[in-house]
Amino acid sequence: MDNTSRSTNKKALLSLAIGGFGIGLTEFVIMGILPNIADSMEISIPKAGHFIAIYALGVVVGAPIMARITNNLNPKRTLLFLMLWFTVFNTLSAFSGNYWVMMLFRFLSGMPHGAFFGIGAVVSGYLAKPGKAAQAMAIMFSGLTVANILGVPLGTYIGQEWHWGYSFVLVGIAGLATLSSLYFWMPKENLEEIDDLETKSSPPVLKNKKLWALIALTTIGSGGFFAWYSYIAPLVISVTKLPEANIGYVMIVAGLGMFFGNFLGARMVEIFNPVKSVVISMLSMTTVLILNSIFASNSVAIFVLSFIVGVITFSITAPIQIAIIKAAKGAEKIGSSMNQSAFNMGNASGAYFGGLPMVFGLGVNYASVVGGILACIGAGIGITILYSQKVRKKKTSQ
Repeated sequence: MDNTSRSTNKKALLSLAIGGFGIGLTEFVIMGILPNIADSMEISIPKAGHFIAIYALGVVVGAPIMARITNNLNPKRTLLFLMLWFTVFNTLSAFSGNYWVMMLFRFLSGMPHGAFFGIGAVVSGYLAKPGKAAQAMAIMFSGLTVANILGVPLGTYIGQEWHWGYSFVLVGIAGLATLSSLYFWMPKENLEEIDDLETKSSPPVLKNKKLWALIALTTIGSGGFFAWYSYIAPLVISVTKLPEANIGYVMIVAGLGMFFGNFLGARMVEIFNPVKSVVISMLSMTTVLILNSIFASNSVAIFVLSFIVGVITFSITAPIQIAIIKAAKGAEKIGSSMNQSAFNMGNASGAYFGGLPMVFGLGVNYASVVGGILACIGAGIGITILYSQKVRKKKTSQ
């Protein structure tokens, strides 16, 4: 296929975005209906919180496993298989009658998450015209941001007003819509070159130092966002002193920021080196999270800062994904899937470290301070990667 004459396949990218919407919906809607699930199963809210953690564990464990299982399938069949798995187990979650059944289905629901985004990121680059890979990835990840703006509030309302199981039925419907759009809109023949790249010679990914450095950057740096986001509800109630109903509005504003930040990140890649783009965003996140810890008591500032944090966080998505794909040359699907595992490790570690100040009696706004520190460490890792690249180039040019 002549790459120079290739045009962007917008319908195929839309099918990936619909999948991103479904994945974003199942990952975040449970946070709003957790009390309902706890009441229904007659368990405590902290115990119901295990359903969030087990999903993240499913993503971490499932990403490399699913990438290996589907290694011999072409990209279209791989995406269809992953979304079928996702749809089945999310729909079954709606009918979970007890804690252990729900734990099993949430774990299984999370398994295709990382591989879908990881492989979808590689595929989106081949669906775009030359030089527009970052924008194509941004379209795919826009589904995740729209889920935060529209899907999660809708799913939360349905789960609270009727039954929490209907929220997962909604996820199943999104999965069916994705399967249908992938089947009819995703080409098969134009993506065969991806298989060619990964089967000729697959380098030892586990020995790639730069790849592991980027994985560490994603894990620690994105942990900065989750240290803040995990405690947004108590921050709004106990620090900003707003009524509980305002939590949803703050999350919608953050979701709007994510939507715009997603496309800002794609634009940054066209101007800067991908790793440099990530460093700029991480340093910006450090600053804004520290400001958030100071001004969170102001009811106007909480909305403004939440929007800015959303923008900065998702401005990292496309650049880090492109950096990972470049670093994992010859094993792009596995490398890209590993990066999705790293995001979810950041989710778990950010929530843990963000909660530590409260364990020692400090206010919930200190979770933002922890987030700023994690983002700063992520920026430091990025600067180290850039420096080592500079040194390597200097040696090769001598």
